[in-house]
Order: sequence, then C-alpha cells, then structure tokens
Amino acid sequence: MTSLPMIPVDPDAATARRAAMPPRHLADLDLPQRQAAVTELGEPAFRARQMSTHYFGRLVRDPAQMTDLPAAARERLAGTLLPKLLTPVRELACDDGATRKALWRLHDGSLVESVLMGYPDRVTVCISSQAGCGMACPFCATGQAGLTRNLSTAEIVDQAVYLAGVAASGAVAGSPPRLSHVVFMGMGEPLANYARVIAAVRRLTSPAPEGLGLSQRHVTVSTVGLVPAIRKLAGEDLSVTLALSLHAPDDELRDELVPVNQRWKVAEVLDAAWDYAARTGRRVSIEYAMIKDVNDQPWRADLLGRLLAGRLAHVNLIPLNPTPGSRWDASPKPVEREFVRRLRAAGVSTTVRDTRGREIDGACGQLAASGEKDRDVPEGAPA
Repeated sequence: MTSLPMIPVDPDAATARRAAMPPRHLADLDLPQRQAAVTELGEPAFRARQMSTHYFGRLVRDPAQMTDLPAAARERLAGTLLPKLLTPVRELACDDGATRKALWRLHDGSLVESVLMGYPDRVTVCISSQAGCGMACPFCATGQAGLTRNLSTAEIVDQAVYLAGVAASGAVAGSPPRLSHVVFMGMGEPLANYARVIAAVRRLTSPAPEGLGLSQRHVTVSTVGLVPAIRKLAGEDLSVTLALSLHAPDDELRDELVPVNQRWKVAEVLDAAWDYAARTGRRVSIEYAMIKDVNDQPWRADLLGRLLAGRLAHVNLIPLNPTPGSRWDASPKPVEREFVRRLRAAGVSTTVRDTRGREIDGACGQLAASGEKDRDVPEGAPA
C-alpha cells in the first residue's frame, strides 16, 4: 500500500491555516446572549426574540422583511446581528427537483456546498462544517482540495435555515414542507471543528425561537475517526447519530483510504464508537464507500461482518460518486450485492445509500471544485 504522510489530527490543528472568520451573527449566540447583544445597542431585550422568531421560526434571513421591527432599529440590529454570510454562486437541481445542491461563497471568498434531498416522508439537508477538508482521503473531492478554514457556527446553521426555507416554499414536490433531518456530511471533518459544530447542533435542535426545533435523533454527525473527539461527543448529553466513515475493515488499506488511521487504528476507532453507542443508546452508522477493486472484496465484507456482529451498528454502503479524472470508481452492482449479502449473513444490518445528484456534481466537493473556475463571476450572478 502507498504510505501517505501523516496529517494533522488534533481538532485545534485544523485552524492552522485560519482565514478571517465572518462577523458575529445571531445564530452564533444562544437566546440570552442575543438579548445581551441587543440591549448593548440600546434596544429592549424582546427585540432579540423578535429577530429570532423571524430567523428560526419563519425562516426569514433578510432583515428587510422583518417589518415588525422599527426601521431605525432594524437597520442597527441587522448590521450587528444579521450580516450576510452566504452568497449563492450556483444552485442546481435534479431528480425532478427532489435534490438541490447549492454552492456558496463566504465573506472571504471560500466556497462551500450544501444539499437538500426530498423524500415522500422527510426532507434532509446535508451541510458543510469546513471550507475544504484537512483529512486528505484520496477518493474524496473535498479531501483533494485541502482545508481552507473552519466555518463559524452561524455559517453552518445558515445553510440549514436557507434550505429549510426552500422546503417550506413548496419547491420540493412530493415531500413535506418542513425540514426534518440534518446530516453533517458535507465538506469538512465535523469533529475537527468541534466547538462550533456542537454549538450548531444545539442551535438546530433548540425549540424556536432559540433554534430550529429539530429532533436531536434526526441529526447525524459524521467523522473519519477522531477518537478523542468521539469520546468527548459521548459526554455531551446529545442523542445525535454518530456516523463513522470507516471505508475499510483492515488497517493496511484504511491507512491509505483514511490517513487519520495512521494515528488511530480500526480497533481503537471502533472501540470509541461502541462507547458512544453504549453511553447514548444510539446505533452507530458505519459509512463504507464501495470502491471498485479496492475495498469491495468478499473477504473484506466477511472481516467487516466479524467486527460489527452483535454491535449496535448499521452499515450504510455508499456507491462511490467518482470525481472527474479520478482513478477511483464505483463497485459493480453484482459486487455490491455480494458485499451486502455477506454482511447480512453475519447478522449486520446493511443498506445501500440512495444515489442522488450524480448529474449535478453530487459528490461532496465536486461543485466547489468546479466553482473554483467561477471565482470571477460577480457575486449573485447566474453561473
């Protein structure tokens, strides 16, 4: 196997290339902090609740539409607590409008992506936690781009609020009008931006007007296996789903596919996952990208089955969405079906992820990579 260079895995090390963070936003703060910020501006504390009701309750992100606030106060409050965080660069739709992918430019020019996926019984958004990613997984478009910076709590939350507004508008035909699920599976390693991701989770799950009011059980936080952060997450008194991007059951291959495995091996990562399951009662989702002739051999299915048998876990097999020019490709369907059969024969709950968005650069990081070519497009212009 190719020996890859060791990468930074300490959560704080991801900020080494820190770019300028955005100005403070209402979504960075809990409700008492918003009230304090409002009173510092000479406004009554109830203005914080008014603004929060607009943003989280009515999904209004434009201060001009908050007409129950006096015009002078609105301008002053908006300038302090409602700066524009996301500027649309490109929005694409496929699957008869059920899948919508947005590419955003942040205040410093960084690009991030988020995706809305509508189903008959739910609406899910996939959001980014970093601009780029420092984990260097070679089959991932985001990993190939490297890390630019962590997102702020509000930059994370604002993606969900925007897409919740899209769902509420009725734009996703055949799906409920209310956002119900959020997955931290967009750009970046969520647990490398730990404090802001946890704050974002609390904002998404706090009842309105403090937050968006989602169920914690409908929030999924993914990781490639930052063991100290997984153990810390287990102590947060949250009931979110932990999704572990495993991608290989053996250390030899996982060292190549997920370089952080050079620091924390498969056994240690799984041990942390089982601790999370034991402390929260939540089933761990094992994410496994099916890569042709790389990790899809029957013996690897058998080994994975032995590692997971009897555990509170579910395997989510992911047909690889290849990036342009990549040497990695998706496993053939017969190979995929045999992998599923072997896991289920071992008693491991297994499903294959619904493939969405292939025609709109659906893999995480693909749209941002193509968006690099659009940096000269004026902000807000059609791309």
